[in-house]
Amino acid sequence: MSGRAILLAACVTWSAGVAAQTAGAPLVLETKIPLGSVSGRIDHLGIDTKRQRLFVAELGNNSLGVVDLVAGKVLRRIAGLSEPQGVAYVPSADSVYVANAGDGSVRVLRGDDLAPIGRIELGDDADNVRVDVQRNRVLVGYGKGALGIVDPETRTKAADIRLKAHPEGFQIDDAGTQVFVNVPDAREIEVVDLTAESVRSLPRQGAGSNFPMAIDAEAHRVLVVFRSPPTLTALDSRDGHLVAKVETCGDADDVFVDAKRRRVYVSCGEGVVDVFGEAEAGYRRLARVPTVSGARTSLFAPELDRLFVAVRARSNEPAGIWVFRPAP
Repeated sequence: MSGRAILLAACVTWSAGVAAQTAGAPLVLETKIPLGSVSGRIDHLGIDTKRQRLFVAELGNNSLGVVDLVAGKVLRRIAGLSEPQGVAYVPSADSVYVANAGDGSVRVLRGDDLAPIGRIELGDDADNVRVDVQRNRVLVGYGKGALGIVDPETRTKAADIRLKAHPEGFQIDDAGTQVFVNVPDAREIEVVDLTAESVRSLPRQGAGSNFPMAIDAEAHRVLVVFRSPPTLTALDSRDGHLVAKVETCGDADDVFVDAKRRRVYVSCGEGVVDVFGEAEAGYRRLARVPTVSGARTSLFAPELDRLFVAVRARSNEPAGIWVFRPAP
C-alpha cells in the first residue's frame, strides 16, 4: 500500500455536511492528531516518510514529540531536551537530528528505536536543520551567524560557514551548490556558494523580518516571506531579480511549494494558512484557510501529499497536528 493510501486509511472520515462546506477548497482539513500534555511554543517539524513518523520540536515543553501517522497518535515523547527548535531525518544515516536553542547542542537519535547515538556541541541558539543530500551532510544554523556543517557518518562538525548574523530559514538548491539564507538581523538574504566558499547578498525589496524560505526548483525561484510588512516575495535563483511580490498573512513561519499543483502554502501565527496559485503576473491567493492563533509552524510532505500544521495548546484548543489534504 502506498504512503498516501496508508495515511488516508488512518484519517477520520468527515461528515457529509463538512464535506459540502469544504467542496472546492484547495486545502481540506482531514483530521486532528492530539499531542497530549504539551505546553508552550511548538517549533519546526521533521518527517521520516518510510516509517510514517512526524517529529515535533516541542520547544516550550523541552521535548520531541514522535507522531505515528499510520495510527494517528503520538508514538512517544522524548524528554530532557533544551528548547528544541529544528529537527530533520537523515535517510543516508537513518538518524534524526534535533537542534537545541537552550544549550546549543544537536542531539542525534537512531532512526529505528530513537535511542541517543550522538551529541554535537555547536554553540548558542542551534536552530534550523537541513539535509544536503548531494554531499551527504547536515547543515544547522546557529549562533550570531553561522551554518555548522556536520558529517552524518561520524556525527561531528566538519566546518562552519560564516554569516553576518543569526540564520533563520535557509534552503539548499537541488544541485547542492548553493545555500540561500534568511538573515533578518542583518536585513539580508545571503547566498553561499558551496563550491567557491563565497557569500553574496540578494536585494530585500524594502521589507524586513524575513524568516521562512522555500525553493521552487522548476521555476528557478527562491520564495521568501517577510513579516514586516507581511509579504511573499519570489526572486530568481540565478540572478536574484524580483519575479513577484504579494501580500500574505501575518507572523509567517513556514512556506512550501506544492510542485504538483503549482501552489504555495504559507502558515502564519495569525491563525491561517494562505494558499497561492501561480498567475500571469506572479501569484494570486486561492484561499485563506483558518487554523488557530499561534499555529505558524507547518510541514508539507509531497510523498504523502499532506500539509501538517502544528497547533499549540490554547484555552479552547488542545495541542495537536492538523492534517490538511490538498485538493483536487
